[in-house]
Amino acid sequence: MTDLSIVPACNSDIDAICHLLSELFSQEADFSANKDKQANAVKAILAAPEQGQILLLKIDNQVAGMVSLLYLISTAMGGKVAMLEDMIIAASFRSQGLGQQLLSAAIDFARDQGCLRITLLTDADNERAQQFYQQQGFVHSAMVPMRRVFED
Repeated sequence: MTDLSIVPACNSDIDAICHLLSELFSQEADFSANKDKQANAVKAILAAPEQGQILLLKIDNQVAGMVSLLYLISTAMGGKVAMLEDMIIAASFRSQGLGQQLLSAAIDFARDQGCLRITLLTDADNERAQQFYQQQGFVHSAMVPMRRVFED
């Protein structure tokens, strides 16, 4: 029997999280993997749970997926909201419904943390991901994401 759990990440999970982030960033147009940068960011999130949390999907105590929730205060919503980032199920565990379980747990977790909304971004051409999120109740926004990156 398979033991499946969804739990908050801890420092002993950093290497597994960075491995998943490398897999994720190899699929995304705007980002590339850099283990040092990812490890620093993961450590910062884990050190400040009031600013964000990383949830892990574990199967038989092996990290099989992750999602991060970062918190903001929205003046439009009048309170705390979450930015859902870095959701991935490891390639060897896909097509088993685990993504749906992890996303559902993340939604419940954000709601339990007092969040009034969850926002996420997908690559514009990733129709499969957009369809997946729409099936879970997410809708397209009229807002257009823009960014300015500050180079080192």
